Parts: sequence; C-alpha cells; structure tokens
Amino acid sequence: MPFLNSLISWVTVKRLQQINWYKTNPQDIQNELLFNLLHDCRETTWGKQYGYDSIESPQDFQKRVPLSYYEDIEPYIERIRKGEQQVLWHSPIKWFAKSSGTTNDKSKYIPVSKESLELCHFRGARDAVLIYNHIYTDSNLWKGKTLALGGSHQISKFSVDSYFGDLSAILIQNMPFWSQFYRTPDISLALMDEWEEKIEKIALKTSEENVVALAGVPSWTMVLMKRILDMRGATNILEIWPNLELFIHGGVSFAPYREQFKSLIPSDSMRYLETYNASEGFFAIQDTPSTQDMLLMLDLGVFYEFIPLEQIHDSNPDVLLVTDVELGKNYAIVITTNSGLWRYIIGDTVEFTSKYPYKIKITGRIKHFINAFGEELIIDNAEHALAKACKKTSAKIREYTAAPVYMSESDKGRHQWLIEFVQEPVDFNQFQSILDSTLQELNSDYESKRYKDITLDKPLVQKVPEGTFYTWLKKKGKLGGQHKIPRLSNTREYIDEIIKGMV
Repeated sequence: MPFLNSLISWVTVKRLQQINWYKTNPQDIQNELLFNLLHDCRETTWGKQYGYDSIESPQDFQKRVPLSYYEDIEPYIERIRKGEQQVLWHSPIKWFAKSSGTTNDKSKYIPVSKESLELCHFRGARDAVLIYNHIYTDSNLWKGKTLALGGSHQISKFSVDSYFGDLSAILIQNMPFWSQFYRTPDISLALMDEWEEKIEKIALKTSEENVVALAGVPSWTMVLMKRILDMRGATNILEIWPNLELFIHGGVSFAPYREQFKSLIPSDSMRYLETYNASEGFFAIQDTPSTQDMLLMLDLGVFYEFIPLEQIHDSNPDVLLVTDVELGKNYAIVITTNSGLWRYIIGDTVEFTSKYPYKIKITGRIKHFINAFGEELIIDNAEHALAKACKKTSAKIREYTAAPVYMSESDKGRHQWLIEFVQEPVDFNQFQSILDSTLQELNSDYESKRYKDITLDKPLVQKVPEGTFYTWLKKKGKLGGQHKIPRLSNTREYIDEIIKGMV
C-alpha cells in the first residue's frame, strides 16, 4: 500500500504540472496538438482531400477545411463502418458510439479510435479523479468501488470487425483489467440491454457492496437509488452505502436534481463533481468546488474552435480560437479530434466564465432553445429560473420540457411548460410568477416580448402525473443513461407527443 500511495502521488503531481502549464499557455498547447493531428492524418482520404501536408497555421487550417455537421461527414463514416480504413483517421477505427444527442429516432455513429479511448476518454476520467483527490486530500476513493451507471445498449456488430453501442458500453468493454477492481457492477450487468431488468439486478448487486462514488446522468442515477431504498426499506442511501463521498455527474444540468440528491444523501460531506464527457470526447472537468464552471481540458486530443451563437446559421460565421473568445457570451463548440472529426459542430453551446485558465459552463444545445417569437430562450435561462422558483416555493422537479404555443387570431403566443414534480410547490401561482419574472431578469429578449403582454402572454405551466416522461421514453425505446428529455424545443413535436400519451 505505501508503494501504491507513492505511485499515485507521483502521477498526480506530474499530471497537475501539465495541467497548470496549459492554464497559462493554452494556444501553444492547442496548436501543437492540432499539428500532431494533421501530421498523423496527412495520408488519409480526408487529409489528402484538404492538403494536410501543406497546412502551416491554425488560420490556414480554418481556410482549408470546411465546418461540418454529422450529415456532412456521414458518407465518410459509412465507408468506415463497412470496413474501409484510412478515411478520416490514420489508425483502424472499429468502434462507433451510437448517439442521438436527443430523443430523435435517427442515430449518429461517432467514430471512436484507440487514441481517443486511451488519450481522451480514459485519460479525462483519470484526470477527474486526480483533480478530486488533489482538492480533497482526505478522499477514500481507493478503499471502495465506483458505481458507474451507463447506457442500455450492448455492443453490436456492423461487420466482422466493426462494432457500435452507447459510449458507456464501449468504455466498459475497453477498460483496463485493473479498473474492474474499483468499479461496479460487473460487465455482464453493466452491458445489459433491457433497462428495467438491468436496474433491478444492479440495485440488488450493488446494495451489498462498499460503494464510495457514483458516476452517471443525475436522472437515471436517482432512479437507481430510489429502487435500492425501496428494495432495502431504507430512508436514505447512506444507510446502504455509509462511505459514499462523491457523485461524478454530467450529460444534463445538475441544478434541477441538486435538492433531491441532498434528500437522498443527507450528508454535508457529500461531494459533487461535474464533467463534460460526450461521445465525441472528454472536454472539461470541474476543478473548483465553490463554482459550477469547468476547466476546459486542452491536451486530451481535441482542438477547439468557437462560433458566436448568433452567427451559427450564417454562411460564413466568425470562428474563434480559444484565446479569442469573450467572457459571458454564448458559443457553439467546434471540435477536431483524435478520432477523425474535423471542424465538427457538436451541437452544444457554452459560455466562458474565465480566461487563463479557460473555464466554461454548458448553456444548452444549438437545437434546444425556444425562439418562436424572437425571445432566444436557452436551457441555461430555464435551469436558473426553475431553480429559483423551486427554492422560493419548496418544490422539487423530476423532469420538464417546454415549447411555444403559437399565436392565433384571438390569442397571443406563450410558452407551455410540462413539469413532473417530486414535490409540488406550496403555492403554484407563485411558482409560475417566479419562473416568468426570473426568465425576464435573465433574458432581455424574453423580457421585451413579455413587456405588458404585448407579444408573449405569461407562461402556461402544467403539472403532469408521476411517470409521464418515463412512459414517453419507454414507448420510444429510449430508456437508459444516454437518453435525455428535450428540455426546450422550438417546435411542438415532443410536447404534443407527451400530452397525447397522457390521455
């Protein structure tokens, strides 16, 4: 054990020195990374098409290589799925992360290289643990197991040597053998496809183990914890796992779930760490417990660019390097990765809260907003307003979604909110008023449309029965940690489906 502690200490110090270096030299690190990627892929189909062997600067790269969405590169990905190699990336690609990003039926298949697994996803996960242990020197993570609740899709075959599944399943399938001593459940349970049976078996198995940390999407982690409490007849999760100290979360905002987690885990010493880990890469880690932003990880094989959100639909938008961004503005992320995604618009939006070091918070997705009346409402606005309304009215929310109600000859436009409460507000009218007034405080465009009810009427907030969103996801075959409720939509597609399902 002394040897293990010394080894962990040495690795931690060495890695923290590297992280501190790129806190002060961000563009140098990013440029070096970019040119390594270009050099490695100069002989690929894509590299030859765009002359990678003659690109001399990041600006040259931006002029030479087009911005792309998934639909733009899908033909190249199809070629790789069918067995062709050296297309987008120089080393063999045999793994594809199946991802929709929303609850749409159409799936995306994101290529995952060996380099991305080892130098991005796994390294990012190790960085999160190292940063946590550096912050909390009294941590006992190594004395128990981490319960990682992933997706619900097993690994499936495209061809003889081509596989796809949820990112979590791919990570579990490729984890180093020694990591199995520190995680639960075992692979056979973690990769089960039938979600409800999976929850039942994982609850039974892990409730007997010494779980010291949880990792996963908040909503589905909460489902598991509640099932364990019901199964064991306990009132809080510390009766089952007395040594639990950490929840590593990501995928969706933690704000609507924070109070519920405090109820399920009633301990002032419980800690929460946010990470930004997507199918396309591991991007950021919360490194300061007192703030809700995350450190952008600049040396995990991802080169970053940023488009001002208001220009995302322009034919020739400004595309900024990391050192060119401004604080407090919304940007769409553009990534170039060590899996062969080149200037790829991932769909997420972020706001920078700090420079040197560069820290971000996730504000939403390009397609997840409401702008039916020029109000430009984003998820970040919604999360903050709901959190304030909950705090003021002692409410707790399980899930929600919102969409526009379009104008008619006799009625103004408005927003409709479907909310599934764990604990209903003590005063429902006050909840609606606080939601509305806080959105106006946060968003000047929304405020101007609400001015004297000229364009937008006050929001219509509707309570829905328990299990409404779960039932909707189940009908769509979308149960599991990788699938999320669309919080905001600029159309009524989702909200009308959910309302129809309640009848």
